[in-house]
Parts: sequence; structure tokens; C-alpha cells
Amino acid sequence: MLGTIINATAILVGGVTGLTARKQLPLAHQSALKLLLGAFTVYVGLSATWQGINGSFLHVFKQLGIVLLALMLGNLTGKVLRIQKSLNRLGQYAKQKISQAKPGNRGHSNEGFVTCSILFCVTPVAVLGSLQDGLSNNFKTLAVKAVMDGFATMAFVTTFGWRAILSVIPVVACQGTMTLFARLAGPWLERHALVDPINATAGLLVFCVALIIFELKKIQLADYLPSLLFAPLLTWFWR
Repeated sequence: MLGTIINATAILVGGVTGLTARKQLPLAHQSALKLLLGAFTVYVGLSATWQGINGSFLHVFKQLGIVLLALMLGNLTGKVLRIQKSLNRLGQYAKQKISQAKPGNRGHSNEGFVTCSILFCVTPVAVLGSLQDGLSNNFKTLAVKAVMDGFATMAFVTTFGWRAILSVIPVVACQGTMTLFARLAGPWLERHALVDPINATAGLLVFCVALIIFELKKIQLADYLPSLLFAPLLTWFWR
């Protein structure tokens, strides 16, 4: 749960800072923070994959094959289920609310709460980070999300007012629930050596987040989420 606590704290701090700050962070500082966040995300993703892949050369080769196959099958499944397109529709709804919001009327409606809740909860990083936190006590991915959510809240409170900060409630509820379920499933997965393939696959997906932060490649990340199910299944059958 540490990752969710860090995430919630960042939203609260970002919201309070946005309401009290007299001016925005300079663009040069924003660019520097973006660079640092991207570099940290690369480290978080690749380190998780490195820790999830171990053993002899042949075993490592086999694990890499399972991870890559899981990503391919997961992406295919995600496209069939239209996961990314569904999330994009929610994102468009949130974007529309942001563009229609009037700063002069901030704090008088629930639009800020709903919009920020959608943006902070319905994201692949929330799923990846919550699973890693529950399975391996790895809070680093949610720490990356915390930084992004904190800065986003700083901007949203100037448009929606203090109600944007209330999005911390569904964030804690959603991510905390996913982390709890992952923690409950952890012992069974650990006994059957299924945690490492999940972590290795999640690490590569987190690495893809860095590519998005650096604006190097637009990746339909949500479509790859089913690969987190295929990785342990393939490991189970390919023993």
C-alpha cells in the first residue's frame, strides 16, 4: 500500500500547492523534471524486468520468450476487447470537461472531482503499479504516477478548484483494492513461481511509459494489459 499512499500524498500536496502558489513552475524547470521523471521510469521498468528474469542462459532465454509472447498475445487480446479505445473515450470526456471548465466558476460543481478521478484511476500505470506493489512491495511505478498526478493536480485546481483534490479518494480506493487483491494472490503465485513473469512483463510495460513521457513513441499501453495474465499462464503451461 506504500505506493498508493505516496500517490495520494502527491495529489494532496499538488492540489494545495496549486491553490496557494502565486505563479506556475518555469518551463525550464518543467522540462528538467520531465527528463528526470523519464529517466527514473526507464530505471524502474528495466530493473523490474531484470529482477524478474534470472537463472541459467537457457532459462533466461525461455523467460524472455514467454514475456515477448505474452506481450504479443496480450496486445492482440486488448485490441479485440478494445481496451485502449474504451479508455480513450473516457479520456476524451475528461478533455472535453477541462476545455469547457470556467475558472471563474471553479469549486461550484463536481466536474473537477469526476474529471480528475477518471484521469488518475483509469490508467494503465495505476494497474501496473498496484500489481507490483501488491506482489513484490515495489512502489516505484506508483511513485512515477505520483509525480505525474501531483503536477496534474496543481494545474487542475486552477481550473476546477479544490474539488479536484477529492479525486484522491477514488485513487486510494481503486489502487488500494487492486494492491490488496494482488497481495492476497501473491503467496499462491509465489509457490508456483508465477510472480517473476508478471514482474518482468510489467517492467517492460513501465519502460514503455518512459517512451511516452519522452514523446518518442505513442504506445497503446492499455491494449497490452492482458499480457499480465498471459505471462503466468504461459509460464504455467511451458514448464
